[in-house]
Amino acid sequence: MHALDKPSVVVRNVSRVYRADNKSSIFNRPLASMTNEKKYVRALNNVSMYASTGECIGVIGRNGSGKSTLMRLIAGNEAPDHGDIWVNATPTLLNVSAALQPRLSGYKNIRLGLLAQGAADEDIPRLTEEIVDFADIGKAVDRPMKTYSSGMGARLKFAISTALQRDLLLIDEALGTGDASFTEKAQRRMSAFLQDAGTIFLVSHAMSSIRSMCTRAIWLHDGEIIADGDVDSIALLYNKWTARTARGNTEAADDLIEHVKSVYRRPKIEIGDGTKNL
Repeated sequence: MHALDKPSVVVRNVSRVYRADNKSSIFNRPLASMTNEKKYVRALNNVSMYASTGECIGVIGRNGSGKSTLMRLIAGNEAPDHGDIWVNATPTLLNVSAALQPRLSGYKNIRLGLLAQGAADEDIPRLTEEIVDFADIGKAVDRPMKTYSSGMGARLKFAISTALQRDLLLIDEALGTGDASFTEKAQRRMSAFLQDAGTIFLVSHAMSSIRSMCTRAIWLHDGEIIADGDVDSIALLYNKWTARTARGNTEAADDLIEHVKSVYRRPKIEIGDGTKNL
């Protein structure tokens, strides 16, 4: 059992279920309506994990495994259907759909983003200059966001979201700008956060980013954590599984999943007197 004094994030016995709209054909739809058919998808199933300050944790798994759902729950954007989540700081979730105003200029989006994060008015000019320089978007900062390429938009979102020190940063597939030099800058900034005792969760399909930034990895599969530990060991197993899956070797891939599950030990977590204050 893990008795945690000052963790940054604790997730205990968390499940999340979504209702799926009926997608039956036009011919079957009336019957489905008559029977009031409802379908549900279990995105997360009894998940438990914890994070400590100064950790950068890679979150891996195929599409639909529950990675983004877990990030939204930790961020407080959604509530779990079962279980508890504790955090010791206000989380910042940065994902590919992070909301900026497409009709407003880059400058106006920067100001709105900084105000939303609680930046003081007197600090905004300095921070704006730093953001424009970090995102490397040049004169495009005067143009509406809707004219930006996906890479420019991603760089600006990251620069705004990380302009202030964040104690808890959740990055969900938001570094895929296709720009190696910016990815390097982003990694340096995240390293600085960790040195200031922040906590980072990094969701990515790019195992090179996970291995270079993280010392720990969590592998989600079909809504469950099946591995949690040293990033290199888990990355090796995950790469083997993806290779077998890509070759169509389903039986060998399934065998590997069962092996990984068999050695994983799910944590039992106790937090002080059971309150939600970390």
